[in-house]
Amino acid sequence: MRIADVLRRKGAAVSTVGPGLSVGGLIAELARRNVGALVVVENGAMVGIVSERDVVRQIHERGAEVLGARVADIMAASVFTCLPTDSLDSLAETMTERRIRHLPVVEDGRLLGIVSIGDVVKSRIDELQCERDQLESYIEQG
Repeated sequence: MRIADVLRRKGAAVSTVGPGLSVGGLIAELARRNVGALVVVENGAMVGIVSERDVVRQIHERGAEVLGARVADIMAASVFTCLPTDSLDSLAETMTERRIRHLPVVEDGRLLGIVSIGDVVKSRIDELQCERDQLESYIEQG
């Protein structure tokens, strides 16, 4: 299965924020959108990614005053991305090796979507269920 297939199923909407938003505002956006990470965009270009994990680590290190800091101060500016033509297996491997949970899907400099570890797990479960259904059908017919 390709990443493009995953995006077709889940949709290509990507939640984004600007680098100047406060961390407090970021937390509100994560909760409002019910997502674990947001792509940081400035002037139409992806400049980073920020996750719940980033927020928690910064609160641990800096305390509550981090809530007034800017997203740019806590985001990961080096973003691992994938292509829509990449396989789900390669994406799962990258996520596991790099210990990351969200990968933006980019092609020709355009942000096409985002895939989470939850999307990977859901796709795997769907594949296994399909195989199970096919095996049960084969057994019943045979």
